[in-house]
Amino acid sequence: MRVDGHIHTPYCPHGTDDTFESYIETAISLGYEKITFTEHAPLPDGFIDTTPEKDSGMAPDQIDDYIEEVAKWKKKYKGIIDIRIGLEVDYIEGFEQKTKEFLNQYGPLLDDGILSVHFLKKGNEWYCLDYSPELFLEIVNAFGSVEKTYECYYKTILKSITADLGPYRPTRIGHITLVRKFQKKFPCRKSFDHMMESILSAVKQNGFSLDYNCAGVHKPDCLEPYPPNELALKAAKMGIALIYGSDAHQAKDLGQGRKNMIPSLLEDDSGKTVK
Repeated sequence: MRVDGHIHTPYCPHGTDDTFESYIETAISLGYEKITFTEHAPLPDGFIDTTPEKDSGMAPDQIDDYIEEVAKWKKKYKGIIDIRIGLEVDYIEGFEQKTKEFLNQYGPLLDDGILSVHFLKKGNEWYCLDYSPELFLEIVNAFGSVEKTYECYYKTILKSITADLGPYRPTRIGHITLVRKFQKKFPCRKSFDHMMESILSAVKQNGFSLDYNCAGVHKPDCLEPYPPNELALKAAKMGIALIYGSDAHQAKDLGQGRKNMIPSLLEDDSGKTVK
């Protein structure tokens, strides 16, 4: 089954105005049988977005309209393509309880979801990891080095996997190597293989899946999927399901990067894995 489990929408404040129908019709034309709209959920109550444009998540007053609209398209295209109602939820250290409250309220209305780390905590400050090379440099300066930034990111991923976010927490972990988005500009001179082992073990132990996200393939300072193929293959051999995600923020990005990924990991979301 051809699946895309990570698609954004016109509700994305840093995306495009492409319509739901344009995404859906493009997906059908590419042979997709199942897609999940995973718009950025509103950030937790009380958290101040630290990005320059304050555009990391949809406004809280949009969430009900978003869910209703996806439900409308799901019904309209029933029998043609399986459309799932989802969200990409930010794990933000220190806001676990607020995130749990949000998920308890909206989780029953969702079919699917992704839990991602975009913000890193340093003292009483939070930094958006993937906004721009310039902001990434600010993070590196705040943490003291590229290596310390990577270490914090992977520790935060582990916290996201083990956090108590309630019964409706997303069980797919988003782009677990997003910290490598600017690796060509800011190379890391330390191996974090031991931390990746811990992350994969935690994902496996909890029965979670991974977002096999191709957005990094077209980022000039990254040029690889999240996670890179060798790590994706390792996860699959451990029995961890990987779900392809275009992370499309415009309809034409659906299907992007597929040729750069492992074909046997792209076509099924049932949990079948490479042996």
